[in-house]
Amino acid sequence: MPENNAWAEALEILKNDMPLALWETFYVTVVSTFFAFVIGMPLGILLVAGEKNGVLPLPAWLMKTLNVIINLLRSVPFIILMIMVFPVTRLIVGTTVGTVASIVPLVIAAFPFVARLVESSIRETDRGVIEAAQSMGASPFKIIVKVMVPECVPSLVSNATIAITTILGYTAMSGIIGGGGLGKIAINYGYYRYKYLVMLFAVVIHVLLVQLFQGIGTRLAIKCDKRIKH
Repeated sequence: MPENNAWAEALEILKNDMPLALWETFYVTVVSTFFAFVIGMPLGILLVAGEKNGVLPLPAWLMKTLNVIINLLRSVPFIILMIMVFPVTRLIVGTTVGTVASIVPLVIAAFPFVARLVESSIRETDRGVIEAAQSMGASPFKIIVKVMVPECVPSLVSNATIAITTILGYTAMSGIIGGGGLGKIAINYGYYRYKYLVMLFAVVIHVLLVQLFQGIGTRLAIKCDKRIKH
């Protein structure tokens, strides 16, 4: 029967291609999130600490420039951004196609988003705690590292979860430009070859990955929250 053949063909494709695609998606998501935080977290802290009334006031023109750059990058749709940064991707990786190449546009798209998430977390720090540290003569660096960041760890973990699930969604779109992972399977088989069963399986696995990251992030955020008795 045609229906049975479709199931058998879909299962064969999944058995051969899905393990690698799953690993590629996981790898790209984790690596992209890591580098997005390496760039975005200092920027997010700076957006708060560098304000006029912050612990490390910076020139107004510099703060305005940072905000404009972050807003501009955030406003460009990811699928367009991927194409726009082809020269940067080729410069860093040597190619614009493949799993590793997709990390570059993912990081460029994600770090402004991460910066805003970190900014919102840092703003939750109790102003009284910061003023107490300042009155004791703590340097701006010590206030940032030992007061502001530790005080908002639960919020940072929650926002990191939002970031990683968002980047996971971006990885699916990277399949359009030759990136690997679940997006490549969904596009190559579901869109180009009309094998919708394969696409459905890829979507289900993608959803399960989101649930996995979300569950781990939520548990970590609760564990880090000093207000909750464990």
